[in-house]
Amino acid sequence: MKDMNEKWLYKDLTKEIISASMEVHRELGSGFLEYVYEEALCYELNLREISFERQKELDIYYKDLLIPRKYKPDLIVENKVMVEIKATSGLTKVEEAQLLNYLKATKMRVGLLLNFGAKSLEVKRRIL
Repeated sequence: MKDMNEKWLYKDLTKEIISASMEVHRELGSGFLEYVYEEALCYELNLREISFERQKELDIYYKDLLIPRKYKPDLIVENKVMVEIKATSGLTKVEEAQLLNYLKATKMRVGLLLNFGAKSLEVKRRIL
């Protein structure tokens, strides 16, 4: 069984990211392409002095094999949280599975899946 502290891993940081995302969604609403939300979220994170990297190349592993091609998540926040941005009518199990696979393959532990395309911001938090 997972340690009870696991579910709180990076809780404050993920709350800050979600808060910044909610501000972006309040200002822009739905209807834009993903890159617009990525730009706006980066701006909002900068305002809040939260460090992040965009499109950072991450290694992907299959067992002990390093896959030659790199994976580039939308954002890596404070080298702790992977953020994937979507702009669809609603998140599906496919996007959630992709995030979990990216976390496993890159050996990161916490990810946020943010959907700006719905009427309200959709957030999925995943921990490995």
